[in-house]
Amino acid sequence: MELIPGAVQAIRRLTEAGLAVVLVTNQSGIARGLLSEADYLRVAERLDQVLHAFGVHVDATYYCPHHPDHSGPCDCRKPGTELYLRAVRELDVDPSASYYVGDKLSDVLPARALGGLGILVRTGYGAEVEPELPEDFLVADDVSGVVDLIIRDRGAPGR
Repeated sequence: MELIPGAVQAIRRLTEAGLAVVLVTNQSGIARGLLSEADYLRVAERLDQVLHAFGVHVDATYYCPHHPDHSGPCDCRKPGTELYLRAVRELDVDPSASYYVGDKLSDVLPARALGGLGILVRTGYGAEVEPELPEDFLVADDVSGVVDLIIRDRGAPGR
């Protein structure tokens, strides 16, 4: 497991700004038989350990183990909203004041259904899918740029 550059600093800045940091992830490899749920959970635990060593944490992690071709449709696979709504209930966060960040359209499109703001990051697959991004979504070059956009947006009138 390797953290993307700037991840620790981004989590730290978001936490210091008073925001909950929630990870929502599709793990279709489980349904496709590429890894077991226990394998995924070990990786998630290792991520928590690494982040803890840097003095940061993710408030909650939610994962979808399904793939429509292998386990049928589900409501938890992004861009579905089930996992986000679970975070809303468990963490008492306002989905319309939340930020939906990632490098795929499925990461940011939940902002459409739940309110809030979708931010595509160009690293990973982001630059590839950027031409398909709806106009009302924001784009950042990297996770540091994402945090800059979030901090700026939180200071905007009416936010």
